[in-house]
Amino acid sequence: MEFGPGFGFDMFSIIDAIFPIFFILIFGFIVFAIINGIKQWNHNNKQPILNVSAKLVTKRTEVSRSLHNHDEHTHHHTSTSYYATFEVESGDRMEFLMSGSEYGQLAEGDYGKLKFQGTRYLGFERWQ
Repeated sequence: MEFGPGFGFDMFSIIDAIFPIFFILIFGFIVFAIINGIKQWNHNNKQPILNVSAKLVTKRTEVSRSLHNHDEHTHHHTSTSYYATFEVESGDRMEFLMSGSEYGQLAEGDYGKLKFQGTRYLGFERWQ
């Protein structure tokens, strides 16, 4: 079966139709991420700041890598996110994102006062 000029099948017309759909989807994902970030920030701001006794049960890192080609040069970018999981007296566990410097000062098994607001980590004061 051959597609002739009268059939209306043209590869460029398909690309012209699909490109706006991809653009709208990518734009939609970006807007969705921004709205979710604002909602989480607003939710955290409405929560009380809590100081509770807690134990640091585990730490983990998450490394993301990206590769970019620009003007015949390849650029590598790596970023690391630092997480710590605390267990409070009730047995509940909470994981928080924190800076690398705070992460480096904590050791699994530490006991102390955990300060947080919603999902926002505000600090951990280790007991001596």
